[in-house]
Amino acid sequence: MDNVILNSYSKIPSLNVSRETCNELENLISMIQEKNEEINIISKKNSEKNVIRERHIFDSAQIIDIVDLNSNTTCDLGTGGGMPGLIVAIVMKNLKNKMKINLYEKSYHKCVFLKEVSQKLKLNTEVIQKDIFTVKNIETGTIMSRAFKPLPVILDLVNQNFKKFKNLILFMGSSGRKILNDTLTDWDLDYIEKKSITNDNSFILNIKKIEKKNS
Repeated sequence: MDNVILNSYSKIPSLNVSRETCNELENLISMIQEKNEEINIISKKNSEKNVIRERHIFDSAQIIDIVDLNSNTTCDLGTGGGMPGLIVAIVMKNLKNKMKINLYEKSYHKCVFLKEVSQKLKLNTEVIQKDIFTVKNIETGTIMSRAFKPLPVILDLVNQNFKKFKNLILFMGSSGRKILNDTLTDWDLDYIEKKSITNDNSFILNIKKIEKKNS
């Protein structure tokens, strides 16, 4: 592997990336590019390797230090092309952590892709082709979601469909500050913010507890 590419992974301060991990992440990028010729895994205009690495791989990997590593499972809601779930699964494998990543995705074609990647890279994942809104009484460690649904919708989903969880990790974009402030009028949240390493206007929400306010 090109040392420039290998060194670029040092941008993620919480991730001590081995050469093996980098190779698997680079393999994932190639698989995304190949599948993107058939279905929309990511935007066609952002399908260059360096763009995928920055916008999707680095962005997803930056949550590793706030994923609960002591639970048996982690859930990725509406994972789409596997961000952040596949990236977290690759890192877990190389950390020798046996936690299973449950990838919820209702698109058949994307689920086929998720299974192909998981088999090829020997990842500890379960691809669940279901509408997550129809699944009840879920127990898990970390719940994570990136570019899935608006914050209030996800909070409702977690509140109603999850019986037990350790923390909820959400990726907030440039409008995230207003969305969070508006959401806090209806929800009590115990949360910590983490500044994004890929976008100065974005941040990560690490939510430990959620409670709906009385209307």
